[in-house]
Amino acid sequence: MLRLPNLLLALALLTAVSCVAQSPPTRPFIITGYVFPRGAALTPGQVDASKLTRINYAFANIQSGRMVPGYPTDAQNFALLRSLRNTNPNLTLLVSVGGWLWSTNFSDVALTRESRAVFEDSVMQFLTRYDLDGLDIDWEYPGMPGSGHPFRSEDKQNFTSLLRELRERFDASARRGRRLYLTIAMGASDEVIANTEMQKVQRYVDTVNLMTYDYYEPGSESITGNHAPLFPDPADPKAASSAETVRAFEKAGVPAEKILLGVPFYGHEWGQVKDQNHGLFQVGKPVPGADASFNAIESTMFGHGFARYWDEAAKVPYLYNPQQKIFVSYEDSESLKLKCQYIRAQKLAGIMFWEYFGDSNGTLLQTINTELRKP
Repeated sequence: MLRLPNLLLALALLTAVSCVAQSPPTRPFIITGYVFPRGAALTPGQVDASKLTRINYAFANIQSGRMVPGYPTDAQNFALLRSLRNTNPNLTLLVSVGGWLWSTNFSDVALTRESRAVFEDSVMQFLTRYDLDGLDIDWEYPGMPGSGHPFRSEDKQNFTSLLRELRERFDASARRGRRLYLTIAMGASDEVIANTEMQKVQRYVDTVNLMTYDYYEPGSESITGNHAPLFPDPADPKAASSAETVRAFEKAGVPAEKILLGVPFYGHEWGQVKDQNHGLFQVGKPVPGADASFNAIESTMFGHGFARYWDEAAKVPYLYNPQQKIFVSYEDSESLKLKCQYIRAQKLAGIMFWEYFGDSNGTLLQTINTELRKP
């Protein structure tokens, strides 16, 4: 027979065990990779499905108000990517429509209930035809010209309507037994927030994929800078950072558990940069091929006249070649480790990256897996 103190202790232990048993399992972080073959046919082994939870295939296009394949190789590429479910049953395969160059027709598509219905019909047919798990809308950007696309002030409300109606279609599909995912890619600027209704939009999407990179791009600014800083550098005149963008979207109504932090698998290069502060926040000019994949940075810059430096405030690396006067802002394993720690601390949904083939050796993706999949 248990005495009262021992009985109370036993009851307390049973209660604790019961609470642990009934608590939901830890939510796994989403690891989304944009796969952009650029019209090439994928081959077996090119994509490591074991290190991804979601693939966003880029890009589908819009023609005559309907979603259509972007390249002749898309059908066979979808077939190969579908086969990856055999090795990773939890993998979801989405198609991304639009992008920087193919957002031309979004404003027209979203304009009326009738035009949206035509597009939504085509989406459902597309997902069924290619046996895909959902859609990523990459409209760059509602109410803004992007790379010179038509836009309207009504885009702000029409974007919401388009997502609401797609969600209704996807929910109806779920009731028939097929779960479909709806995500959006969003630019990292206050102007993007001002031209959307994020408080409403977030209700209809599974994740908001923040493109928290390209804060500094050659040709867009007159000086060099960190193109994917985690935190602001006090010396940065733009005070740009991923953390500030996350905070701004949360303030706009997007819950942390729906935010994917975007990271780049490429760097930006500037030329004619004087040797001051190792080129950071100095006047620079675009150079031919101003974007460099992480693969290219690894193979042609490390050990080839470029020295690596670390911005302690922004928590990102950069390279400078004093002989060639070239400055490079990029992402590496050290900065990614810190970003994954930030994702954990802020309880974000996970991470997304652009794009898979920028890191074909798997260096960066391995870092993400090590940090986000550990207990």
